[in-house]
This record gives sequence, C-alpha cells and structure tokens, in this order.
Amino acid sequence: MWIVESAAWLVFTTLVYLACVRLYQFSRQFPLFHPLIVCTLLIIAAMYVMQTSIAQYQQHTYLLTFLLGPATVALAVPLYHQSRILLAMNWRVVLPIVIAGIVAPCLSWISVYWLNAPLDLQMTVLVKSITTPLAMDTAALISGIPALAAVMVISTGIVGAVCGPSLFKILKVHNHAAQGTALGAVAHAIGTAKAFSISEQCAAFATLALCLNGIMTAILLPLLFA
Repeated sequence: MWIVESAAWLVFTTLVYLACVRLYQFSRQFPLFHPLIVCTLLIIAAMYVMQTSIAQYQQHTYLLTFLLGPATVALAVPLYHQSRILLAMNWRVVLPIVIAGIVAPCLSWISVYWLNAPLDLQMTVLVKSITTPLAMDTAALISGIPALAAVMVISTGIVGAVCGPSLFKILKVHNHAAQGTALGAVAHAIGTAKAFSISEQCAAFATLALCLNGIMTAILLPLLFA
C-alpha cells in the first residue's frame, strides 16, 4: 500500500509541475503563474484533501529529493563548457559575486534592524540568498531560525526568478554573463534554474555565483556571529 501511495504522489507531483510549466509558458511567463508558486499551492491543496502530512509527503516523494544530488552535480556541465570565458574574466566575475553576496543580505538586515526585529530574525535574514541546505545550517550556527531560513530562501529565489528578467529589460542588461551572475548570487538555486532557460552562458555564470556566494556566506557568517 505504501509503495502504491508513493508512486501516486510521485506521478501526481510530476504531472502537476509539468502542467504548471505549460501554464507559465502559455501565460507568457506572467509572474503569478510561476511554476513554483502554482505547483506548491496545488500540492498543498491535494495534501489537505488527502489528509497527508508534510512528513508523509516527504517520505512518499523521497526519490525527487534524492535526485537533487545528481541535478546539482549536473550544474557543472555548463560551467565546464564556459570555462574558457570564466577563466578569461577571472577577478572581473569574482568581484561582482562577492559584492552581491555582501550587499544583498546587508540590505535585508538593515530593513529588519530598523523595524526592531528580534535578534534571531536578524540573523536569519542574513542567509536568505544562499541555497537552502547551507542556509539552514548557517542559520543554526549564528543563532538564527533554520525553518524560517528555508522559507526566506525559497521566497527570495522565487522573487528573483520572477522579477529578474523584467528587471534586466528595464535596466537594459542584455549581457548573459551579467544576468547569470545576478541570478545566481542573489536568487541562488531557483535563480540558477531560471538562468538555464536563458542560455548556457547565463547558466554557467549563475552556477559559479551560486557556489561562490554560498561557500563565502557559510564560512564568513559563523566566523563573524557564532
């Protein structure tokens, strides 16, 4: 029975996501129809109807979670294909990533500091622009809230992936290397996924930004605030 339920949830999740992707494309990438938003809401609704808890859903869809590992490794493919360009730019690509990794969390921290937010919330917001596993572990080390960190990371990624392309058009940023660097450094894995839909070069720079910003933040924050 458990195997049947797991298979049903896996198939349902996959079909819902594919349908949401088609809806997003059909709507000409209207922000509110982003697959992550619509798919999440539909799955939550299905869990409520079927009286399935989050823990049960995670167990049933463990295969999808397991595949995140190979998918992460696959990010190295565009990075390898664009390695000559990355090496040629050297510090000119690393410096913007470092700046973005500092400015983005600091702006968020200032906003919650002015609102006199609790210290644990201030610490949590500092990890909003790195990928979820690193963010949760780092938040725990600096007296933040790991569960809230995951919510902030996902929200940041969705906003970045949805608003990023429109912002590039407004600011007339047409260089795919610059677009990828911004998406990866600020919107982490979700932004990097968006970069893949733009071009391989954009994906390569987003992957590099994702990795460097994640490593830098995960090392520096505990040293500063632990």
